[in-house]
Amino acid sequence: MNKEKIKIVFVIPSLVAGGAERVISFVSQHISKDKFEVRLLVIGFKKDTVYTVKNVQVDYLDQERVLYAIPKIIQYFTRYKPNIVVSSISHLNTVMALVSPYFRNVKFVGRESTILNQRKDKGKKRFWQRFSIFKNQHHKLDRIICQSSDMAQDLINNSQVPANKIVIINNPISKIGNLKKNLEAERDNTPSKYITIGRLTQVKGHLRLLEILSQLDDDFIYTIVGDGELKDQIFQKANDLGLQDKITHIPYTDKTDQILASNDMYLQGSYIEGFPNATLESCVAGVPVIAFNAPGGTKEIIENNINGFIVDSSKDFLKCLQAKNTWNPEQIRSSVVEKFSTDKIIKQYEDLFIEINN
Repeated sequence: MNKEKIKIVFVIPSLVAGGAERVISFVSQHISKDKFEVRLLVIGFKKDTVYTVKNVQVDYLDQERVLYAIPKIIQYFTRYKPNIVVSSISHLNTVMALVSPYFRNVKFVGRESTILNQRKDKGKKRFWQRFSIFKNQHHKLDRIICQSSDMAQDLINNSQVPANKIVIINNPISKIGNLKKNLEAERDNTPSKYITIGRLTQVKGHLRLLEILSQLDDDFIYTIVGDGELKDQIFQKANDLGLQDKITHIPYTDKTDQILASNDMYLQGSYIEGFPNATLESCVAGVPVIAFNAPGGTKEIIENNINGFIVDSSKDFLKCLQAKNTWNPEQIRSSVVEKFSTDKIIKQYEDLFIEINN
């Protein structure tokens, strides 16, 4: 007699462009459908969707804010009766923690996407963070998935989360696409090509990257992929530094592997990263990375002189840009493909779900 499948609902705020949205939708599609009955619950609107989700039932609540959706979330869980609920992004995890006492037979798993207590120092608090009811609720979840060791340690030290509730699962490589061609010998008279992918926000550090690039004597082209609240400030800064003719802006693309493979170096200016998906994608494309030594998962991806550099200052960042290193795209790719393979990471998710359901 076949064992009954474990019913899992993955909950995310939206399916707009973003690392958390992409990872959760990817995991929901790739875990075994022989073992799990999977649904994806989206708080937002279908019209905003940019990620294609196959082989999974996707339900939309059509709500602008997670807080407004709480009654519908409760109704959904009551009707569907999942065994496990998996949420991602801190404010949604907090809401799941608050509703969890009403569903004693359901295991609630929250996947964190950033280092919460580091992030508080970067900009103003969100609306929901102003109310005491939303503070330090993570301990009510049955498990918390952290993308990096730094993230796990932050929750243990600063959010009163017991260590036995935390599991570290890195993000998977979702696609192995184009590999950069090794064209070092042909590049003597062509501009260097640099790229950064991510939301245009303060925490991503675009402004300090522009300051560094303005000190380069060599010719270059810098591609910025992404959109966000800091867009106008970033491009005004580029104009002020005289870089406007060297910059290409792509607000959104689903062809990141192709774009990455056509560049020489990936630049990560972030002050903090949960787990930098674009940095991982760059390595998969065979493109080396220069990144600041910031809290989060960067140091779990980058190996100095193998697939890039981690630096402590803008001065060191500039030195790495000016260095004439010879890189091996195959070696860069091989440094990450096994460590972060889909099969390996999906198995870690499946093992976790089976364990907490027993």
